[in-house]
Amino acid sequence: MLRPKLPTMPLPARPGSPPTAAEPTTIEQHPPTPAPAPSRPTIQLTPGTALALVGGGTAVVLVVGAVLVSMLLAVAVTAASVAVCALVVRSLVNTDAKRR
Repeated sequence: MLRPKLPTMPLPARPGSPPTAAEPTTIEQHPPTPAPAPSRPTIQLTPGTALALVGGGTAVVLVVGAVLVSMLLAVAVTAASVAVCALVVRSLVNTDAKRR
């Protein structure tokens, strides 16, 4: 009823014929184009702007450090509270088992 159709392989024109060689193509070389001139002027740092950049970078590092330390502290407090809960539950289970 449902039979798959198998593809038929076409026979080569002449068995044993050597493959045809590809013809070489010529390569055209164009001279390199010069780089375009920058459309924006370069930024010149004055001592005031350099000091502002250093201060801003320092502030960013301090804020990111404070956030990471607070996250680490939150994980440590959570771990300690889970450990205390585990001790309380174990103590309750052991006390209940000793009474029986």
